[in-house]
Amino acid sequence: MFMLRNVTKYLFGDTSKESIVEIPQGQLYLVRPLSPKGYSELIFKDAVATIRRTGQEFQYQLVVQRAYEEGEEELLAEEDGEDGAEEALSTDKDEKTFLLDQSLHFRSEIREGGEAVFAWRDQSGDPGDLYEFVCDHSVQAGEVGTFEMVAIKCQYERKYRKPQEAATEKELQQFNFTDQTIPSASAVSSPTTKTIESPPPKPKAIEDSIAKQTKKDMSSRTSKVKASDKEVVPTTAPPSASVPKATEIMAKERAELHLFDFPSGSFMIQDSSVVATVSEIGKWQYWLQITGNDREWLGQPVVADINPVFNFEYLSFIFNHYTNDGSAYSWLLRFKDQETEERFQEGLMAALWEQLNELKWKKTTDDDRQYVLDAFQDLTMEDAENAAKQDDEEEEVEELEDNSQQSEHYDSDESAEDVVVKPEDGDINSQLAVGYKHDRSFVVRGSKIGVFKHTPNNNLEFSTNISKVETPGGKLFSPKKVMLHAEDTDMILQNENNPNSLYRMDLEYGKVVDEWKVHDDIQVKNFAPEKKYAQMTGEQTFLGLSHNALYRVDPRLSGNKMVDSDLKQYTSKNAFSTAATTEKGYIAVASEKGDIRMFDKLGLRAKTQLPALGDPIVGLDVSADGRWVLATCRTYLLLIDALQSSGKNEGKLGFEKGFAKDSKPQPRRLTLSPSHVAQFQYETKVPLSFTPARFNTGVDDKETSIITATGPFIVTWNMKKVLAARKDPYTIKRYEEEVKADDFKYGSDKNVIVALPNEVNMVAKQSFRKPTRESIAATPRGSRGAGGRVSGLRKSDVVNSPY
Repeated sequence: MFMLRNVTKYLFGDTSKESIVEIPQGQLYLVRPLSPKGYSELIFKDAVATIRRTGQEFQYQLVVQRAYEEGEEELLAEEDGEDGAEEALSTDKDEKTFLLDQSLHFRSEIREGGEAVFAWRDQSGDPGDLYEFVCDHSVQAGEVGTFEMVAIKCQYERKYRKPQEAATEKELQQFNFTDQTIPSASAVSSPTTKTIESPPPKPKAIEDSIAKQTKKDMSSRTSKVKASDKEVVPTTAPPSASVPKATEIMAKERAELHLFDFPSGSFMIQDSSVVATVSEIGKWQYWLQITGNDREWLGQPVVADINPVFNFEYLSFIFNHYTNDGSAYSWLLRFKDQETEERFQEGLMAALWEQLNELKWKKTTDDDRQYVLDAFQDLTMEDAENAAKQDDEEEEVEELEDNSQQSEHYDSDESAEDVVVKPEDGDINSQLAVGYKHDRSFVVRGSKIGVFKHTPNNNLEFSTNISKVETPGGKLFSPKKVMLHAEDTDMILQNENNPNSLYRMDLEYGKVVDEWKVHDDIQVKNFAPEKKYAQMTGEQTFLGLSHNALYRVDPRLSGNKMVDSDLKQYTSKNAFSTAATTEKGYIAVASEKGDIRMFDKLGLRAKTQLPALGDPIVGLDVSADGRWVLATCRTYLLLIDALQSSGKNEGKLGFEKGFAKDSKPQPRRLTLSPSHVAQFQYETKVPLSFTPARFNTGVDDKETSIITATGPFIVTWNMKKVLAARKDPYTIKRYEEEVKADDFKYGSDKNVIVALPNEVNMVAKQSFRKPTRESIAATPRGSRGAGGRVSGLRKSDVVNSPY
């Protein structure tokens, strides 16, 4: 059994962190059972509870901070002015702080239905007044037990002024107030409440008490169902696949096994003692098998889709398991100590890396191996402390009424016959290019391009349709990739059937006017702007890359357009896939192997080369200042800090000076949690496949958000939350159909442009929601969701147009 004493020892041991433990989501109430002032008052609708250190030894605080939804802070500032915003966001209204002392009578309770509640005395209020923190249902019972144990040990240190490691069970028992009932925080006609009837705990080891309660609570999450609800069937483990013959054992460790339960939204214990084995079963083939004392629980190949996440704070390993019928399950292994988990991680990651790279793990350098391992565990990046202080402000906000102009697609007095919803032209929207210089977006649909205007009230308005994309010779083609160019007056197009050339479309005329032959022998696999915001200028040159070469293209040259002096070609098959540039023109190039190269200029060797994790990189973006590199793989994103924080090149970017061998940057692997991945696939029956992720853009704007999509879900990460290692860094929005392309509106991170197969939307980021069972499962009735702005057309608008 995973012991809470070991957890708290680990949490207390890291003195570099101000925060010791947190409950990431809940509501704070002030309950006055005996007061004429009113029975219950909601203080924070959405909040985070944290236990943190103070500047004094043996003194700790319980802190409850209000959390804000995306844009809510700015909204307060707009409504109330600067003074009003400062008042609304002042420390007193934004944060409640309590010194952890025995007089608080801090305790917890698990109510019927699995709701977890913490309560403590309001020492500045009337007799009987309590603060109650009601945990969100996504909070697991194990987290509740850990949080209470940490609070108990903090009170012990304050009273005895010595480290908690010295505490005896009898000494800890005096801080246990579970025999005191906790009234309900909901506003009821009478302050009497119904709680789980149980006698006060007998004097015994408090950790055993909490551990047993935790196990009981985890079971109650699915076993207790309200009488008014339909019977809910807990998620059960599927039959295990047959075990293949192993040729080599790479890891074999004992652990506790949990399965994610879809109805309750929590991990349920399945077996308190299993053996997890990673083995080689063939050439570059590996197998994960989990065996209990009386049954085989599961077996599956070790591939990227298992989405592995190691969390050393909770000594856990979470992964996805897929059955032959496409069903997805999320499992959790909990190890007895950090050393056990590290051994298992080394074996599993070696197997995964070898499967992806077809190269032996031991042949890589120690530094490269550590780089890979770091990417697959929870890390706190540089600037995390500052980011956390700046950004405990975005959570839930009431949906704003959309007073903006509705599109014709949804005019209430319009008959259904007047609207084209799904044109029958056989094509679907495939690509999106967002204008920087002018408020236009361009959507590719087969051999057609739709042009949409961005209105002042953040709508999309259909402007025109380029009905035929064809070569200067009159041959129709469907662009494989497009890029706006020369102050958004031109568009560069790629024709899959002519890989050695590119085409220039004059957007004023809506016609391809030039074919640019790049080189007779070197093909164009992808291309990128000379600098990040080059499309806002008259810059004519841009970058191109083939599978093993990086070069500059200058359309003004006669004959072939490649600039020979700026060619960097490799003899090996590097399988380059994509590139991105900074505002200064530094270049990042990624490959299908998963490695990333950083250049300060063309024609020279890369200043930095980051090892491959093994997954192909399908998209790349770089912050304007070059600090952050964002790579997209099929099932995760990779965020890399290119600023060197130590050594002789401290303060320099990896584009300017190479990282020392032993000081490569720590990669941050951005993933959906395995339980969310399982729920996504449970709903869609389709595996993850992210669209190329992008930062928000704007010459004077800092990168604050990341946008991508998979299936019908758009996902946006908050940069500050990512850097602070918050557990809730992303929000989602679901559509009825697959999202084909997405990007931020230029100059803002508040509005996202989305191309669905047959529609184009501009949606307010404020309409995105935390990923919960409800937000994942809820299929919108149509694209006109809250915050969505859709461009639709009457039949009279459609002339050779799919829109």
